[in-house]
Amino acid sequence: MTRPVVGVLALQGDVREHLAALEAVGARAVPVRRVAELEAVDGLVIPGGESTAMARLANVFELAAPLRAAIAGGLPAYGSCAGMIMLAARVLDGRADHEGFGGLDITVRRNAFGRQVDSFEADLRMAGFAEPLRAVFIRAPAVEQVGPGVEVLARIGGGPAGTIVAVRQGDVLATSFHPELTGDLRVHASFVTIVEQRRTA
Repeated sequence: MTRPVVGVLALQGDVREHLAALEAVGARAVPVRRVAELEAVDGLVIPGGESTAMARLANVFELAAPLRAAIAGGLPAYGSCAGMIMLAARVLDGRADHEGFGGLDITVRRNAFGRQVDSFEADLRMAGFAEPLRAVFIRAPAVEQVGPGVEVLARIGGGPAGTIVAVRQGDVLATSFHPELTGDLRVHASFVTIVEQRRTA
């Protein structure tokens, strides 16, 4: 079987790191900046970066509406940090005119853990992984509310009452943190598995 083609939205943010991680777990990773490139992928990663700039550039490149349609139509997607914000149905502390891509019935708060200087690392228990995951948080969002179809995968800061930092709904996955910065490839491998399962369903 041919390798799944997984795109990384290459408008802004840590694109290169995601491309490398996806290649390392067996996908054919390609940057996506245009509609034709979006139409050629089996799944899409929306990287960390700055959600306001990402939303503006998606409109400039005429990708915003096609992205929303593709994700609504079942394209598997994974968002890290700013990518989580772009996939969220509702965003707190954002611009009033913020327009994301949808895909997750969640409410997120931007910069929930503080500013850049408040960045930190932590070991997390994440559903499906036997060993803890080292997570890097950089101006990270947090999930404050989830809809009934959303599975909570990880929390930080105190068991069931902890802050939600990883979720999945159908074929859409999101983390508040940056797994592409640690060398731990399990999140990317999990997403590629989602893409493969969707492709062969």
